[in-house]
Amino acid sequence: MKSFISKNYRHINTAGDKAKTDIEAIMTEVGYTNIGMAQSRSTNSLVAYFKTLASILRGVSRIKKGDIVVLQYPLKKYYDFVVKKATDRGAKVITLIHDLGSFRRKKLTEADEVERLNRSAVVIVHTEAMRRWLSERGVRVPMIVLGLFDYLSKFPARKDYSRPDGKPKLMFAGNCSRRANGWIYALAETAPNVEIILYGNGVEDQAPDNITAMGQVDSDTLIGEAQGDYGVVWYGESLDEGAGPLGEYLRYNAPHKTSMYLRAGIPVVIWDKAALADIVKRLDVGICIPSLRNIEEVLSAITPERYSQMRANALAAAEKLSSGGFTSDALAKSVDIINGSATATD
Repeated sequence: MKSFISKNYRHINTAGDKAKTDIEAIMTEVGYTNIGMAQSRSTNSLVAYFKTLASILRGVSRIKKGDIVVLQYPLKKYYDFVVKKATDRGAKVITLIHDLGSFRRKKLTEADEVERLNRSAVVIVHTEAMRRWLSERGVRVPMIVLGLFDYLSKFPARKDYSRPDGKPKLMFAGNCSRRANGWIYALAETAPNVEIILYGNGVEDQAPDNITAMGQVDSDTLIGEAQGDYGVVWYGESLDEGAGPLGEYLRYNAPHKTSMYLRAGIPVVIWDKAALADIVKRLDVGICIPSLRNIEEVLSAITPERYSQMRANALAAAEKLSSGGFTSDALAKSVDIINGSATATD
């Protein structure tokens, strides 16, 4: 049996929980069985703890020899427990990484994280850069590259949207405070002829005139309402690079906001050293740049025909994102490896 163990999700509109619940839905669609309790969504800490614990215990009790169990990583205190029980019962574990504890939050040493991941039969990583990073640090089990996190939504992408004749609009969704993303305010001053549309909390009361604060919008609803010619994938204070822990992480991870922009049919602007720059180029769904400092010149050079092509490609990517294509492909490859009918290099 191919299975997973659901849990309680406290913050369904955050990128992390949205990605995980979407993956649960995709797994169900392609034939995986939830062997834990039904997915729950309680914001009460104590209730959330006991709901997840009950699901983990029920799931572990139902694992059988020959099963394949998908774990979304990290699973906090439960990961080691579930992997050990699954291995003891003769099951195989596929670990699908959302975040690396040893990288951004430094909650694990690199050695501890490598030792954990090496207990899996297969590990699904975000990008080729993340695969190399883990391989260099000692992960020896097969690794499959996801590419992009799928993004499910009942709302269709805005197919009627085209680039307006006025000022170009850059959209950003996330933490909009100066402390977390000072580049937003530096860009507003550097590029006064670009409109910046912000979705999220933390926008300064006295923000520059070319910043429009849209507030916090439900992640599902945002797909149908997103305003912007391009979605920006950038973090930190600097206009010239992805700076700080999150900015450095861009070299290896696949930010969920990239999927959200593309799911809305909006081309992206991304740091050219980000891990996802390769897939943005390959799918031709945006602009990869070393710096935001000259963004006015970069955008003014984009012809209406060129923008229309990127927009059409973004809409094509949205189709795959909305159907769970990236997740189902990675899972299928992982199962083939476990069954011996493929290798990680196929």
